[in-house]
Amino acid sequence: MLAQRTLKSLTKAVGVGLHSGQRVELTLRPAPPDTGIVFRRVDLPEPVEIPVNAAAVTDTRLASTISSGGAKVHTIEHLMSAAAGLGLDNLYVDITAEEVPILDGSSASFVYLLQSAGIVTQKAPKRFIRVVKPVEVREGEGASLKWARLDPYHGYKLSFEIEFDHPAVSSTGQRFEFDFGSGTYAREIARARTFGFTRDVEMMRSHGLAMGGGLDNAIVMDDVKVLNAGGLRYQDEFVKHKILDAIGDLYIVGKPLLAAYSAFRSGHAMNNQLLHALLAQPDAYEVVTFEHERAAPRGFAQLAPAW
Repeated sequence: MLAQRTLKSLTKAVGVGLHSGQRVELTLRPAPPDTGIVFRRVDLPEPVEIPVNAAAVTDTRLASTISSGGAKVHTIEHLMSAAAGLGLDNLYVDITAEEVPILDGSSASFVYLLQSAGIVTQKAPKRFIRVVKPVEVREGEGASLKWARLDPYHGYKLSFEIEFDHPAVSSTGQRFEFDFGSGTYAREIARARTFGFTRDVEMMRSHGLAMGGGLDNAIVMDDVKVLNAGGLRYQDEFVKHKILDAIGDLYIVGKPLLAAYSAFRSGHAMNNQLLHALLAQPDAYEVVTFEHERAAPRGFAQLAPAW
């Protein structure tokens, strides 16, 4: 049986929110089978649990936000991406503010935290959402066109194309495809950082956003170049970060996908629209388990390798 996974022990991190700039403590804890990933706002007078699912997403401006009642958690996509990359099904995330810490702007720190806690299998079958019919969402046309799509595939792969008219971005690879079966998430995707432009920072901060952003947790560009002293971590770091985000956004559906995801200029909002479009068509997917590990797609039975 291909089994569900959780943490062996708890692990903690302290950081600041990218947009709020607030100090936040994060505690990642094991959870029982079939729990899913549940955020817990432990700073509130009465702690509030917010289970991760597509319907819980209430804001997709610059990040994915989930809510329950009046309680919110912003910017969950990097942690969700790490959980997906390591095949974690069940996890409690205790958080002391309303935004997940940005740490270094990628998923690498979350991968390290989760692997340091240890990952164990549980006595319950791992459930996948297998896409059996194409599902697509589109917006705009011509120069404003963007789209995202899921197609049937025995495994999980993602291809993404970006289009930025900026010398620092256009000189790098703007299309990338990643297959989960390769087992190289931690090495190939997790270290890709979020990015932004100095010209946008003042506007964002006037709206109370990017208050915790800087060169230590994002790729920052002026009108012509990358300002970070160390340059890029990957030659195609920009598009790889968009794949990292998509992995996190899509894992909000609550189960790993068996599908081929492709997108052009998509973002958090469109990724969430794609999940809603999938769930609105019950004949487009099925929930499956694998009685024998050898029947599962390549790479899904093995625990993710350490760095």
